[in-house]
Amino acid sequence: MKYTAGKGVSFFLLLMNVLVVILISGSLRSPITAIGPVLDEVRNSLHLNRFQSSLLTSIPLFIFAGCSVVISRFSRRFSINRFLLYALIILSFGLFVRVSGSISALFLGSVFIGLGIAIGNVIIPGYIKNNFPKQIGLMTGVFAVSMNLAAALASGYSVRIGQWTGYGWRGSLGIWLVIALLALLVVVLELIFNKNTLQQQKTDRSTSDFNMFKSAQAWNISLFMGLQSLVYYCIVSWLPAVLGDYGMTGNAPGWVLFTIQIASIPITFFGPIIANKMIDQKGMVIFVCVSMLISILMFIWLKSDSVYFTAILLGISNGLSFSLSILFFSLRTKSSANAIKISGMAQSVGYLIAALGPPVFGKLHDLDSSWQSSFYFLVAAILLMFLFGFRAASRRYVED
Repeated sequence: MKYTAGKGVSFFLLLMNVLVVILISGSLRSPITAIGPVLDEVRNSLHLNRFQSSLLTSIPLFIFAGCSVVISRFSRRFSINRFLLYALIILSFGLFVRVSGSISALFLGSVFIGLGIAIGNVIIPGYIKNNFPKQIGLMTGVFAVSMNLAAALASGYSVRIGQWTGYGWRGSLGIWLVIALLALLVVVLELIFNKNTLQQQKTDRSTSDFNMFKSAQAWNISLFMGLQSLVYYCIVSWLPAVLGDYGMTGNAPGWVLFTIQIASIPITFFGPIIANKMIDQKGMVIFVCVSMLISILMFIWLKSDSVYFTAILLGISNGLSFSLSILFFSLRTKSSANAIKISGMAQSVGYLIAALGPPVFGKLHDLDSSWQSSFYFLVAAILLMFLFGFRAASRRYVED
């Protein structure tokens, strides 16, 4: 369905499509970010060692890296909405199994959660391009804000949710099943009321045989996304430990992390809207990389001094870099089929790079206890991010 003026699109179906974007994007990070604050509780409850507990966050990332390209190729067999339906069924099953009680269920649920989220990650950019071709910037902003807001709430209130429900860590992690089920209901309703459009989606998308891995622009987008994700996951994984070594105690490091995520929300909404109206996005890439570089250098030179200003600057730059990555999937392709393909490629390449970042960051700390080498590793990543991001921002399609 194309939401353009004069098409007479019903308000009900428009609302359904907007809700699909909001509810699914709200389910794409929160099941992962919710586990960090209750990880010690999970470990003590199920008697996990540190390696086992670390797998709970790394399993989804490796599934994103390993499955995204396969998902993008498989998506040609189904309409976009039907594939989203399968994603939500898999995600809901994983969320239920993860909190059912045993260690094996915990890890099995994490696998299904990773697979469900991977499908959603890949398909949603194509869904936006197909259903909102004139509002790509706006809906990419809605997508990014919903994802980051849910992630921030999951990390900030995970413990309290467990206390409120009375089920401890199972309540903290299980509550996100409600959002997934609501999204599932909306997608089912859309499938019922929009059958003709869904068949057209399948027909339109079955015509693309373009090999994304032969496109230089596709590699620019993929590497830009991977490097910005590397910075994000290094910060999420290690910043509390860094700030602890810098002298911050109690919940203070967690609030700094919360500040980073909250600060990213306004720019993830307005950034894509502005970027979509620009001839190219090179100026935005420069702003992102300079701001991110300054924030990382502030962690090196100022340590915990002015840490909340540093957190806000990092949140703004990381939020804009993420939303630009997602926006490029739609802006730099000529069809929803290829938007899904570049989404699959970029997320496979990107999450593989991102998954390697935290171990390297931690290993460098083993060699240099001051954390400076670890942060200079991020400086190098940002310089590379600028190189590939500047190219990705040029007005050139991946098909060219």
